Amino acid sequence: MLSVLILIPIVSAVIIAFLPGKAFSASGIRLVALTAALIVLLWNFFILLKFDISNPGMQFEEYLPWNETLGLSYHIGVDGLSILMLLLNSLLTWIAIYSSNQETERPRLFYSLILLVSGGVAGAFLAENLLLFFLFYELELIPFYLLISIWGGEKRAYAGTKFLIYTAVSGTLILASFLGMVFLTGSTSFAYNTISTQTLSAGLQFLLLVGIILGFGIKIPLVPFHTWLPDAYVEASAPIAILLGGVLAKLGTYGLLRFAMGMFPHAWNVLAPTLAIWGAISAIYGAVVAIAQTDIKRMVAYSSIGHMGYVLLASASSTALALVGAVAQMFSHGLILAILFHLVGVVETKVGTRELNKLNGLMSPIRGLPLISALLVLSGMASAGIPGLTGFVAEFIVFQGSFSVFPFPTLLCVASSGLTAVYFVILLNRTCFGKLDNNLAYYPKVLWSEKIPALILATLIIFLGIQPTWLVRWTEPTSTAMVATIHPGEKTLLSQVALK
Repeated sequence: MLSVLILIPIVSAVIIAFLPGKAFSASGIRLVALTAALIVLLWNFFILLKFDISNPGMQFEEYLPWNETLGLSYHIGVDGLSILMLLLNSLLTWIAIYSSNQETERPRLFYSLILLVSGGVAGAFLAENLLLFFLFYELELIPFYLLISIWGGEKRAYAGTKFLIYTAVSGTLILASFLGMVFLTGSTSFAYNTISTQTLSAGLQFLLLVGIILGFGIKIPLVPFHTWLPDAYVEASAPIAILLGGVLAKLGTYGLLRFAMGMFPHAWNVLAPTLAIWGAISAIYGAVVAIAQTDIKRMVAYSSIGHMGYVLLASASSTALALVGAVAQMFSHGLILAILFHLVGVVETKVGTRELNKLNGLMSPIRGLPLISALLVLSGMASAGIPGLTGFVAEFIVFQGSFSVFPFPTLLCVASSGLTAVYFVILLNRTCFGKLDNNLAYYPKVLWSEKIPALILATLIIFLGIQPTWLVRWTEPTSTAMVATIHPGEKTLLSQVALK
């Protein structure tokens, strides 16, 4: 059942790559890719329906011996940590393909790379073997580099190379830590269930944990390993920016929860205060730097750094409620960042600029972009954590679950949430309101095909904000089970905190 999520994108990528160019136009190739992405998305919903919410362990497991000498096996499964991430990956893959230019140059390569990324990310979220996870984790490296370097902006070569270097260093640190874990425990297998039960001295646990945290910290990214992010997000085309921010960054936060916290619970507790402060610093830094930006796409990119700091704070707190909030924040942030990048892409296409100093009056109902502006306002409100939207739900759970453990870092993150409102007010005030230039403001009409992705994402943002149970219910049992391993003897039930 789960292999479908990996095989369909990868096989479709291979098929598209070898489609005869003369027989298929760019729009025809796009339709093939869109169909493959839709099948995967529908299959994800099928798995969601079959998923047993009461079971905290892995479900639908598949196991196939691969290379016993290396300790590598094809072992995959899904639990409360990964079920929503899989859905987010397939949804944003479909959104990215749908929102791409129908006349994209070199379409076979473009759509093949997107589907290859989707299959690799799905495999990483499903992997229960450390070496298998690393293989899928690295599978997206070259495709993303090419997607940025070929279809990006003016500085695409620089941004793509920087992304490649940082991501390669991230993978090296993670692989070194995985190899060290296997070597030091004397294990002959990279199976997660086998290695996570092995015991090591406190010093060795600390050393390996630091390597994993740094590796995933680059991928998220956290300050000061964030410098690749603004360049990559800004230079990438809007569909690729959606995948970079909405999906790729979640591999880093997922890795922290699954491998750092899951394999080194005792060392994690020792480092937790430092990680909480780190998360708060990243949140404050991202918000402050976003305020200073004049490029709206760069502003959104820096906002991503701040919101990922909330996930690190929740992970450090290690309460069941905070872990539920961490997963909810990952999913909500993916939706919000996706709609923001899509809307920014539409504005740039129609108006011809992303500069705040040159944008105004887009809310004008006659000659502006009223629907796009209204959706931009909604997205800014969601990112700022306004009640009734999914961003508020995720942030509130994170803060409520973390405050009892780390009150000061939590208050700093609450302050950064307030700063988020500041820079989005600046963005919306300068972009959507004011008077249009009577000589220049004759913008092309926004097509329904350009509105649909934003409307889908906006509907989900509102629905999950009004019905948060649909967002948090999948993670609750798994989070409670993880807390039991991190804090033995502590029973933390979400029903005690009136989540409903």
